[in-house]
This record gives sequence, C-alpha cells and structure tokens, in this order.
Amino acid sequence: MATRRILNERTDNETLRRKCRTVDVVDERIRTLLDDLAQTMYEANGVGLAAPQVGVLRRVVVVDVCDGSGLFELVNPVIVEQSGTQDDIEGCLSITNLNGTVRRPLDITVRALDRNGQEKTYHAHGYLARAMCHEIDHLDGILFTDRATDLFRPDGK
Repeated sequence: MATRRILNERTDNETLRRKCRTVDVVDERIRTLLDDLAQTMYEANGVGLAAPQVGVLRRVVVVDVCDGSGLFELVNPVIVEQSGTQDDIEGCLSITNLNGTVRRPLDITVRALDRNGQEKTYHAHGYLARAMCHEIDHLDGILFTDRATDLFRPDGK
C-alpha cells in the first residue's frame, strides 16, 4: 500500500471538477487503489476519500466514519434511494481551512460493487449518509462548496 498525495482545490481544481469513468472490472489495480485510498484517508485523519482526490478519475470511494460500522469500499456507487434531510458542517481533505453548512439526505441506500466485484446494497443514516454523499459527489466533480449555504474558516478568521 502507498499513501497518495491528496489534490488541493486551489492547485488541482481542473482534475477535481472532472466526472469520473465507470470501473468496468474490479481487478488487482482497483483493489490496490482501494487500499491506497484507505491508507491515505486514515493518515490524513479523514472519514472519506474519493479516487479523483488523488488524481485517479475512476468511480471509487472509501468511507469510515469511525462509529464502529467499519470501512466501506464502494466501486461505481449510485444512490438509489434517499429520504429526510439534515443540515450540518462539512469540510474536505482537498479544501483546507474552509468549512460550510450543507444539506444532505438523512437516509440513503447505495448500490455499489465491493472489492471482489460483487454488487452490494448499503443503507446509511446520519453522519455515514452524509459522508457517502460527499464522496459520491466527488465522482461527478461536485465539491461541498457547491452545495454549502455558507462558507467559513474553522479558525474563525
């Protein structure tokens, strides 16, 4: 496994704004990408990371909100159902020193392939739903700043 450089919105905006390609086959390269994304996310103290954030334009994300539910590895994720709403503060590993209030679904159902290429369905609520939505947005070139009702620096400056 290798830690990858996380792209920054200020210097790598063109890459972060591109729509990612579908993964046709979950092979060893995709499994290595999943491992690298997880390692990079954990080392950066994040709760999610999408492949375009490390310069790979493929529909792959990892999420672990550290609530005991574990690591979610999602290949070609699609939100197939959503309900309710929640407003909360978000940040992003690719946008340092900026937070914003974002409205997201409270509950979602996501269909994705796992690391073995098997289709799985995941149900997420609350913070996990928020994190999955945030990372899936990255796959379409959408940043949390596009959805935020307000933006502010976490240090209050």
